[in-house]
Amino acid sequence: MFDSILQMLGLGNKIDYKQLMQKGAIIIDVRSMDEYKSGHISGARNIPLNELASQIKTIQQLQKPIITCCRSGARSGMAKSTLQQAGIEVYNGGPWTSLQQKIQ
Repeated sequence: MFDSILQMLGLGNKIDYKQLMQKGAIIIDVRSMDEYKSGHISGARNIPLNELASQIKTIQQLQKPIITCCRSGARSGMAKSTLQQAGIEVYNGGPWTSLQQKIQ
């Protein structure tokens, strides 16, 4: 969580999200289905935060880095922690609108 705060303040390690995407990273948008339908990053998968734990095995089988996103960065931070505890390489992309700009 501290790393996420540092990143939001621009003080932590810089993550090259565009490069992660070029290496096959998958974006998981953890907002609700209605939020996702109102706008999202093309190609992002919608797995609402409250359903994430039940999808861990499926996500592990992807064997790809994961970038989480949401509306503000809070839920994506929680999702990152959940996935990290399962041994998945994961990055908190924060708000989906900001992440979209970083990967273009």
